[in-house]
Amino acid sequence: MRIVVAEDLYLLRDGLVRLLQAYGHEVVATATTGPETVAVLREHRPDVAVVDVRMPPTQTDEGLRAVLAARRETPGLPVLILSQHVEQLYARELLADGASGVGYLLKDSVFEAEQFIDALERVAAGGTAMDPAVISKLLTSGSPDQRLGSLTERERSVLELMAEGLSNAAIAGRLFLSESAISKYTTSLFGKLGITDDDTGNRRVLAVLTYLNS
Repeated sequence: MRIVVAEDLYLLRDGLVRLLQAYGHEVVATATTGPETVAVLREHRPDVAVVDVRMPPTQTDEGLRAVLAARRETPGLPVLILSQHVEQLYARELLADGASGVGYLLKDSVFEAEQFIDALERVAAGGTAMDPAVISKLLTSGSPDQRLGSLTERERSVLELMAEGLSNAAIAGRLFLSESAISKYTTSLFGKLGITDDDTGNRRVLAVLTYLNS
């Protein structure tokens, strides 16, 4: 894959580049500021971009603003956002356009190489990869109604993993259950939440995230 890495900290940026190259990917450009990120994304139109939320010149949300600007110009541009802390507002803004190919990971996740690469490749393919900590925040405060409270503990576990972007097969493996059992749980929880099920995995994830983001 052709990848752009936008990160102002040299050690992390260099580490990301080396990690991506070790897994056979091509880093076509790097950026260290928000404006530079917009420029390289516009020039290179990568298969996926890895972008830090906080970048110069303001060290607030320059990276996120760059991503949103780039996705307005190139709808569906796959982007994986990295953040030091869970910023619920940033997650909501990233998900607001309802487009596919988005991810939000805490920087701690970068130190799990295979998990990070899996998330990146999922986003590049048009899927979704959300950090469990972000999903937990959205689950506890994202929906104003009481329907989440009607879910059983198992249904809630399935919902969390589904929102991360995992398939039924992957959820089954994580929870040590059969895929048919997971299918039954998803049918039940979708009914309780009033979400229309969809055979297309990414649409299903986006439906869940839209609900949590409401």
